[in-house]
Amino acid sequence: MPSALDVSPDALITRVAAELKKTEAIKTPDWVLGVKSGSHNERPVAEEDFWFTRCASLLRTLYIHGNKGVRRLRHKYGGRQRHVVHSPHHKPGGGKIIRVALQQLEKAGLVKKEKTGRVIAPAGLALLDKAAANK
Repeated sequence: MPSALDVSPDALITRVAAELKKTEAIKTPDWVLGVKSGSHNERPVAEEDFWFTRCASLLRTLYIHGNKGVRRLRHKYGGRQRHVVHSPHHKPGGGKIIRVALQQLEKAGLVKKEKTGRVIAPAGLALLDKAAANK
């Protein structure tokens, strides 16, 4: 039986996002489609399923890397800020999107909060492994 590490990330995130759509605790906030996902982006996100994809990606990240806080996740979801005159620099991703997504995942019982960050819960492990097994 394959684990979440054996499946390609794109396929796994797509499957988990589809499962998260069925969960009542995870809903797209009204403000999400009107904000940028970080200061490095020029425009707000255009995808309709962005929220569920980001939640699934957060679950996979916590599965692989273990305990992570919002600051480190902001770095992971950040990107390159381009400048006209000088060289580009890395900018962190939007913290509120990550924070609210983690809070919804906690409410759904998929993530647990610890003193130093968030860790995936047994229900989250089961969801990822189930999605990895379905091909």
